[in-house]
Amino acid sequence: MKPIVILGIFVADTAYRAERQPKMGETILGNSFVLGPGGKGSNQSVAAAMAGGKVHFITRLGADAFADIAHATWAKAGVMPEVKVDTESYTGAAYIFIENATGNNAIIVAPGAAGRVSAQDVDAKADLIRSAAIFVTQLEQPIPAALRGLQIARAAGVTTILNPAPAASLSDEMLALCDYVTPNESEAEALTGLPVTSVDEAKLAAAALLAKGVKAVVITLGDKGALYHDALQSVHVPVISAGPVVETTGAGDAFNGGFAVALAEGRDVIDAVRFGCATAGISVTRPGTAPSMPARSEIDALLAR
Repeated sequence: MKPIVILGIFVADTAYRAERQPKMGETILGNSFVLGPGGKGSNQSVAAAMAGGKVHFITRLGADAFADIAHATWAKAGVMPEVKVDTESYTGAAYIFIENATGNNAIIVAPGAAGRVSAQDVDAKADLIRSAAIFVTQLEQPIPAALRGLQIARAAGVTTILNPAPAASLSDEMLALCDYVTPNESEAEALTGLPVTSVDEAKLAAAALLAKGVKAVVITLGDKGALYHDALQSVHVPVISAGPVVETTGAGDAFNGGFAVALAEGRDVIDAVRFGCATAGISVTRPGTAPSMPARSEIDALLAR
């Protein structure tokens, strides 16, 4: 299988559980704290490697203790790092608040060195991108770097996936480089200006993205599963539950990693969406982001049920 090449950021997740978020100027006691690996690109890389993919991850890190967490995480999952060490910055970090009763989250990301990933960094890995089956990126690193990666991949005939998170305004030129765009409900609304609170509304938003030049859209819908939409078909794939929801923080990253692996293996696109849903369905039954990503055997077992 050709590799999956992912461009994105690593951050150290500092996750706080509490009954509610503090108000400005207020201090409250939390229920727990966990330090662990995060960043959408890194999480997606871990998810894809755990799901059986041959994964290379392009990013920048500082030269510090948080970088050590990154390398240990990737080594455990089998991710091959393609890292530029940036001694003028720091490895990124994220504040994650988790509401104890629901598992819902709110996040602040300070990307540090990964926020300095440049188009030149991506050009330095151009041959690796050209060799890939799938190229994946998001919007946590600077958009010019993501754009350059998509341009290199598209010119080489590599399948491109853009996970447009966090939500940002994107040019039609950039969207037209995407074989698949994988927003959640709020990101789809940000890209199209259309509300996405139901499957029918998701179809309208997906159609609007096709009009901007995207080849196909997968809108992840939380507990409603995912909608796949292209010029020929629109298919709602229900959620694939693996048990009670503990934390939703890494669900989108789990989906994207699993989806990329299934496409790299040559699966039918609807099967690939189901594979992504199963990967996410397992991840939300566990705390954490990268540590919640399931092994391939777990995904296959859930799909076989």
